[in-house]
Parts: sequence; structure tokens; C-alpha cells
Amino acid sequence: MTTPMLQAVNLSVQFGGLKAVNNVSFDVWPNEVFSLIGPNGAGKTTIFNLISALYRPTSGEVRFEGEVISRMPPYVVARHGIARTFQNIELFEHATVLQNLLVGRHCHRHTGWLQDMLFTGSVRRAELEFRRQVEEVIEFLDLQHYRDSMVAGLPYGVRKVVELARALSMRPRLLLLDEPSSGLNTEETEDMGFWIEDIKNDLGITVIMVEHDMGLVSRVSDRVLALNLGEVLTLGTPAEVQSHPGVIEAYLGGVDDV
Repeated sequence: MTTPMLQAVNLSVQFGGLKAVNNVSFDVWPNEVFSLIGPNGAGKTTIFNLISALYRPTSGEVRFEGEVISRMPPYVVARHGIARTFQNIELFEHATVLQNLLVGRHCHRHTGWLQDMLFTGSVRRAELEFRRQVEEVIEFLDLQHYRDSMVAGLPYGVRKVVELARALSMRPRLLLLDEPSSGLNTEETEDMGFWIEDIKNDLGITVIMVEHDMGLVSRVSDRVLALNLGEVLTLGTPAEVQSHPGVIEAYLGGVDDV
């Protein structure tokens, strides 16, 4: 592929009098890890919400594999091959790990309610295929021990991996990771770095990541986009971005975002 996988073109979004994102443009190429960094309120998660169509841009557009997706419903964007995680873990706590992962396959269902109610042959075949694909993700992320465990009883670090697993169960071509190391200890963050590298190298999935842990950003990112107050500061390699005077001045760390 000689064109970017994802293009943000002059993206802006305004909430009342607040410009959360102002004329932001960038390209993401296939099979790279592209990270967004910046202080609190920089607009990083807002950009994620624009890519996944939870927000609609005030101006500009998002293109995925050449197709404009910024006016599509979120479920259609998911079907196009974009999955995401969230800053705050969004799982069904009173369901098992396996059941949560099967939810990740829901956007790919093609049977109707009557077929589901009658549990026809096509429904059974789809269920078996979904289960096979989910079991592959469980094996990939070493979640076999937790397959039948209720999410509510799992440690926080395991829940973060389960949320990653649910996103991977959608079989995305583009994965949006919103602060994957948030709340993790040093060892868990190290493991998360391994997963991200394996997702790129072994599964061939392109990753866009919002992250405050600069050690993780430096380790896994091919390129980094630094934002401040909804605008682009600089774009380059992790080393180039971290040494940029504007980034040094603006980047204050933290865990919250617009």
C-alpha cells in the first residue's frame, strides 16, 4: 500500500466556545505504531473520538484507506476495521472474559433476529467461527487461565489486557489504544509494551496510541505527534519529539484529557 492507512485532514472540533482540536492533520502508515502525546487537555482523546466517530468534526475529515469515515455511525466505522480501547476500562463486569471477548465479534454478525431466535445452521456456524477467533486472541495474550473468570473478580492489570483482547477480537486493521499503561505497575507496563510490539509485528495491525508514559512511547513508537491546546506542536521520531523545545515547555504529564 503506497497511501496512508489513515489520514486526518484539517480536523477541528469545537464544544461551545472551546476549540478542543484546531486544524490538526497527520497521516498514519500501515504497520506502524503512531503515538499522540501532550499535556492534559491537549485534545488527544478527542482525536480518538473523532477517528472512531463518537464525535463529528466541526470541520475537516478522517479518511480510512482512502474512504471518508468521519460522517459514518460508530458501528460502521468498527465494521471497516477500526477498534479501540478506552482510558477507563469499559467491560461487562458480571460476564466472563470469554463472553466479553465474544461481544467484540458482535459488529461482524450478519444474521437476523429471527435466525438468531431459531438458532439456524448459519447462526451455529457463525457462533463456532466467532468462538474460534476469540480463542486465538485468548491464546495470543495468554489469558487461558482467566477464560471463564468473571471480570469483576480480576486484578486491574488483567482487566486492561482483557479490554485489549476484546478490541483484538474485532479483527481490526487499525487499533486505537487510549492510555494502555494507565494504572499499571512497572512490570505490567513492560508486558503491555511486549503486547503492542507483537500486535504490530506478529499480527500486522497498525496502532495509534495515546500515552503519557514516555518510556513506553519511546520503546514502541515509530513516530510521535505532540499536541498542545488542540494544536500540533511537532511530528517526528520519539527522540526528535522529546527534544523539541515546544514539547519540553508544554508537556506536563498527567492522566486526564479532553
